[in-house]
Amino acid sequence: VVSDLCATGDHDCEQLCVSTPGAYRCACRDGFSLNSDGRTCAACNGGLGSALDLVFLIDGSKSVRPENFELVKKFINQIVDSLEVSDKQAQVGLVQYSSSVRQEFPLGQFKNKKDIKAAVKKMSYMEKGTMTGQALKYLVDSSFSAINGARPGVPKVGIVFTDGRSQDYISDAAKKAKDSGFRMFAVGVGNAVEDELREIASEPVAEHYFYTADFRTISKIGKKLQIKICAEEDPCECKSIMKFQTKVEDLINSLQQK
Repeated sequence: VVSDLCATGDHDCEQLCVSTPGAYRCACRDGFSLNSDGRTCAACNGGLGSALDLVFLIDGSKSVRPENFELVKKFINQIVDSLEVSDKQAQVGLVQYSSSVRQEFPLGQFKNKKDIKAAVKKMSYMEKGTMTGQALKYLVDSSFSAINGARPGVPKVGIVFTDGRSQDYISDAAKKAKDSGFRMFAVGVGNAVEDELREIASEPVAEHYFYTADFRTISKIGKKLQIKICAEEDPCECKSIMKFQTKVEDLINSLQQK
């Protein structure tokens, strides 16, 4: 019988020991990352590891309906709650689109969660068409530009929410967003069209596009919404993103229960 080396104490891990068949590996507590020796742990540098430029692209078309638009605003603010917002950490931008595109606020305009959440709550519902292609073009040309607060060398993530087929052409702008290195997630609800969601989503597509039939059942998306922007050489960043994912899952579950 192979003994459990973690249980017997026959290991040299500084913090945590994880049993594997006939062996073990070392791990670290939250706030620490494993050093290259595979045994010892170092405290994460809280700021750099969680740097992220995140822009929400929100469908404000008439078919969304006012009550669901409020649900989306709540969803955005709960995600904001899970981020460490500052000049050196996460920045959040918000764009709403309908028959036209409206920047609600650019990256970096608000330096703390309280101000971001207040701006999201004040966002008025456009309630017209669905020009997703125009919105994606705006994201590429403006939202992630330096003049609108984007930082060089920082991971850029776009989360697109839509509830119906676009009334314009999306292919070129969707391709340009991905070619520019942006990590794109497509979240579709109701009458959203699968081929459009897939076209917006980054590779691997199955991990970047999500669909649910009803705004109140978006809990099904939570388990899949994994933002994989962690660089292997920066486990601290991975930990911050995993914390973000967990918060999103909890949020979506809570929305379903209300």
